[in-house]
Amino acid sequence: MRPPAADWLIELGIGSGHRAPVYVHVGGCHMAKNRTKSITEEQARRALWDQVPACTHCKPDAELGVLE
Repeated sequence: MRPPAADWLIELGIGSGHRAPVYVHVGGCHMAKNRTKSITEEQARRALWDQVPACTHCKPDAELGVLE
């Protein structure tokens, strides 16, 4: 049995060692790559406030009300 899909994802950069966040996604976004990990709503908000770009396809910033 698979765990439920995450509501929020963070996409990490390419490379070994510390991989910086690249994008915040809404869970299930078709643009999210394999380098993602599940995050909480609060972590998604914090990442957006910390200038991690929002995916332009799923628009997590609009979904969370964190628009510039």
